[in-house]
Amino acid sequence: MTDGAHAALEIDGPRRTLILLSLTAATMMQTLDNTIANVALPRMQGSFSATQDQMAWVLTSYIIAAAIMIPLSGWLAGRIGRKQVFLFSVAGFTIASMLCGLAQSLPQIVLARLLQGMSGAALVPLSQAALLDITPPARQPRAMSLWAMATSLGPIMGPALGGWLTENYNWRWVFFINVPIGILAFLGMASSLPATMTHNSRFDFFGFTSLSVGLGALQLLLDRGQIKDWFGSTEIWIEAAIALCAFYLFVVHMLTTTGQRFINPALFKDRNFVAGSMVFFVVGLVMFATLALLPTMLENLMSFPVLTTGLVTAPRGVGSVLALLVIPRLMSKFDTRLIVGAGFALTALAAWQMTGFDLQMGISTIVWSGFAQGVGVSLVFLPVASLAFATLSPALRNEGASVFSLMRNMGASIGISIVVTLVTRNTQIAHASLAGHVSYYNPAMHSITGALPGLRTLTELNATVTQQAAMIAYNDDFQMMLVLSLAAIPLVLLFRKGARKQAEPAAVD
Repeated sequence: MTDGAHAALEIDGPRRTLILLSLTAATMMQTLDNTIANVALPRMQGSFSATQDQMAWVLTSYIIAAAIMIPLSGWLAGRIGRKQVFLFSVAGFTIASMLCGLAQSLPQIVLARLLQGMSGAALVPLSQAALLDITPPARQPRAMSLWAMATSLGPIMGPALGGWLTENYNWRWVFFINVPIGILAFLGMASSLPATMTHNSRFDFFGFTSLSVGLGALQLLLDRGQIKDWFGSTEIWIEAAIALCAFYLFVVHMLTTTGQRFINPALFKDRNFVAGSMVFFVVGLVMFATLALLPTMLENLMSFPVLTTGLVTAPRGVGSVLALLVIPRLMSKFDTRLIVGAGFALTALAAWQMTGFDLQMGISTIVWSGFAQGVGVSLVFLPVASLAFATLSPALRNEGASVFSLMRNMGASIGISIVVTLVTRNTQIAHASLAGHVSYYNPAMHSITGALPGLRTLTELNATVTQQAAMIAYNDDFQMMLVLSLAAIPLVLLFRKGARKQAEPAAVD
């Protein structure tokens, strides 16, 4: 129990308002960076002379660093105090954002994004706890409403704001925009946040280290596999061996240690929680992988301006927020498992629409498929959080929330690496297939190239073939999203029937 909880009613109105604004600004800053960089990736790719699969590191490094650090944030808050964790997090996130904007090479921005993810991991889960501590019970619904709106508006505003900044200024302003917000949030927290009680507690550094090494090695394997020809490379074998050994040590340590453990194995005795974790992994994979694919497809293949790309991908967030407004009513009237199944079905429908994307399609096709996916993901997200924690012991809920965030971030990181690799590989395969039909002896080609095609005509023809091959590769990735969404529907049968519908969803990043 923190002293902030006891002093909630003693904090005056102006001070409480300043805390609320500071925490909301920090939360929105962190959630904004989940999507704001996506539309700027093609411009960044040109600046760093990098390939598309290399640019995936900019996204995955941030996600995997946040995934590793989220479970650590609760222990740090109890060890050194929540206020100190907030101040270090905001300061680190702001400095890392500035370093991202100043980066002159791909390794520099990847390292800066790692620091950004590590620093910002604590902001969302701890901000909710802090708001509950300093807000009287009668005003908590209003405070939580503003907090939830901030976490939802970040991903919605990200593509549009990132597109506007990149189009009118430079991609570096996608990161520089965090600096003034971070400074104001830091000053507001430093002057208003109450101190919290600290206590000495043992931390499972072996469990934390083994899991971190395993996740890091797995991510390196996925990111560098395409470049190194997968298991034809000694480096990939080494990374695979390190990942397997680290995960093995982590699992054995978790199951055999009797003291404090990084993840309590009692979590996995709850059927609802295990099913929810599996579903969240799929949600992270489908949602973030799609967000990583669309901007590069729209800008590189269809020559969309950056601002237009941001605007046509924003309806996904609008659909998500609108769904969040009606989900509580649906959960009070229908079996929550049916809502989750309907969400996956709608997500699959959106993925099916995306498999029909072509180079001549209109904007409306992109808008409506994105809107449908946003609604579908929300119909899965909130009800699953409710189901997973409905039967979990209250003593395990904080740790469970961290594992939930970890599973979603792992799904997102792995999904982004896989789809970007498949786009590169399938483009080459489709190009070889299409080029096999491009022959001087094919009469249909004469109407395009003439009797004696020149070098310029052949070059333009090859560019057209490459463009069509890339479109086929993107459609193949969307087809994989369709299959995953449909395959996840039977997972709802794993949830225990009769779990209470009104269960409070956990705080998940």
